[in-house]
Amino acid sequence: MRFLVINGPNLNMLGIREKNIYGSETYEGLLSFISEVCKAEQIDVSFFQSNHEGAIVDAIQEAYGKYDGIVINPAAYTHTSVAILDALKAVMIPAVEVHISNIFEREKFRHFSYPSLVCVKSIYGKGFEGYREAILFLKDYVLENKA
Repeated sequence: MRFLVINGPNLNMLGIREKNIYGSETYEGLLSFISEVCKAEQIDVSFFQSNHEGAIVDAIQEAYGKYDGIVINPAAYTHTSVAILDALKAVMIPAVEVHISNIFEREKFRHFSYPSLVCVKSIYGKGFEGYREAILFLKDYVLENKA
């Protein structure tokens, strides 16, 4: 089983930015955490991070036929990007949306998520553990729907 983990704008700044919201763990720490979870679950994982909407759309499109599932944290693009929504709809790879913070406990403009309209699950406010939950859910989802 192969998963692609996509992280959007400013997630590469974890450990530096808004520690009161995102904590002090680094982006490298997040990748290590996800790698360990996937290793334990016997899942091949690849990572992609970009601060550019079009690059994220490209990564989603390039995943077609290569990955069984996508874990995506579109970050700020969650609330603005119909393009990312459309890319996820186009490839129809099962995807789980993840956010380190709880978008519903933040500014009102962050309360709407375009990816949630197509993702099989959305996870908010569980920090790095949200990625574990996403991976485990997605693994079960893929296995149940492979028939």
